[in-house]
Amino acid sequence: MTKREGSLEPPKRHPISWKDAAFYDEEKLNAELHRVFDICHGCRRCVNLCNAFPRLFDLVDNGPTGEMDGVPVAKYTEVVDQCYLCDMCFMTKCPYVPPHEWDLDFPHLMLRAKAVKFQKGQVRLRDKLLTSTDAMGKLSAIPVVAQTVNFMNRQPLARKALQGVLGVHKDRELPPYSPSKFRSGPAPRQDFAVRDGKRTPGKVAIFSTCYINYNEPGIGRDLVKLLEHNEIPAVLAQKEACCGMPKLELGDLEGVARLKDINIPQLAELARAGYAILTPVPSCTLMYKAELPLLFPDDADVKLVADAMFEPFEYFVLRTKDGLLKTDFKRELGKVSYHIPCHGRVQNVGQKTREMLQMVPGTKVTTVERCAGHDGTWGVKEEFFSMSMKIGKPVFKQMQAAAPDFVSSDCPIAGRHIMQGIRENHGGSNATRAHPISLLCMAYGLE
Repeated sequence: MTKREGSLEPPKRHPISWKDAAFYDEEKLNAELHRVFDICHGCRRCVNLCNAFPRLFDLVDNGPTGEMDGVPVAKYTEVVDQCYLCDMCFMTKCPYVPPHEWDLDFPHLMLRAKAVKFQKGQVRLRDKLLTSTDAMGKLSAIPVVAQTVNFMNRQPLARKALQGVLGVHKDRELPPYSPSKFRSGPAPRQDFAVRDGKRTPGKVAIFSTCYINYNEPGIGRDLVKLLEHNEIPAVLAQKEACCGMPKLELGDLEGVARLKDINIPQLAELARAGYAILTPVPSCTLMYKAELPLLFPDDADVKLVADAMFEPFEYFVLRTKDGLLKTDFKRELGKVSYHIPCHGRVQNVGQKTREMLQMVPGTKVTTVERCAGHDGTWGVKEEFFSMSMKIGKPVFKQMQAAAPDFVSSDCPIAGRHIMQGIRENHGGSNATRAHPISLLCMAYGLE
């Protein structure tokens, strides 16, 4: 029996020592990759999670010895490139995570390898551009520019050219840019009485995220409607930059630090003032709740923000338990196929979105707990697009099987990916794609 199996202790992650010189020592990195890959090869429990593990096992099985000593070190990067840091192996499958003596943290080892690769300058211009979400959004969401970009993204010849120049796959349906940004809309109302609960602060600060601000501001506006309907005073973060998750996935840890220095001071001020901080994109919430505290373990403000951060439906369900959320629903939602994204699952808050939607009368929620395969910028790239669609096939099938009225995911990018997969693999659907926040607005009659 392993230490973890014989213990009631939960998995525990170590702080990431990314500022130490040893972190970037390639000889030490390769030794650790060999050690961990060898353990994974002997276990193979995570084979169905993503393509990193099948690629590793193929390298071992097709090598001259059938063991890790037959895999050239130069091939290790083929495994690293397939990992998109979803964290599911650590959180749900691996029996050897700390406190087990073997001390495996596969995702953070892949992060270390990505950081070494980035430091050596072995990343494409495309990858730097795709992870510069603020710069891309500020340029592409300008009125007229936004319409032009959106039009060109729908043209086959333009997309073929984009694939040739930047390596963005021509068949990936890209989210549009909005000429009307979320932050330029009406400010949330603050004139309600603050009603704190045992589990919830009675006022909210919204960190809108770059995706909501530039791509789908309607989700942010619907969140504001929900807060106003429930008489919860709200403010927007004074300013914001990208949460840093795209830079983390690239291995650009200095880039993560720069973004943290913009965001954390103002968010910490809001946390000290007693606000619950809501982010409408699970990856952003996870970044503040989990990744930044491990990257900056000695920063008190980072911990303060992590403690104040909520998923929107985590907050709403807790608010309901406090007896402070309205349930005056006006509309049935019918059949909802709801997908839980990986970065939502690994927060360990339970299925709060499903709980909330099932409170709506006349609503049947079919829940799919499986990686859809897109992962931020990974599924956009020409070399990974086909694999992202393959990983998502079981999700597409399960989501469509319920003959839903709505297809929904807390991750708006995953929602778009799933709808594309349903169209391409199942001949289309009569369902409407809608974010859970927008579905709750419909239920309240707030459209």
